[in-house]
Amino acid sequence: MAGAQVADNAGRTRCEVWTRVMGYHRPVSHFNVGKKAEHYSRKHFEECVADNVSFEARYGEAT
Repeated sequence: MAGAQVADNAGRTRCEVWTRVMGYHRPVSHFNVGKKAEHYSRKHFEECVADNVSFEARYGEAT
């Protein structure tokens, strides 16, 4: 890739991932091996703004 910069790992900071489990938030780093595997195999989704607009138009309060 032309013009790409390579970042050295010395300037990076570790990111802690938290998830909601049974009604409370907990860092994934504290999970046991089986729970970590289950967490990373989950399917994630992104909401589409167009879907939200059409949902609100159909089911939202009339102004």
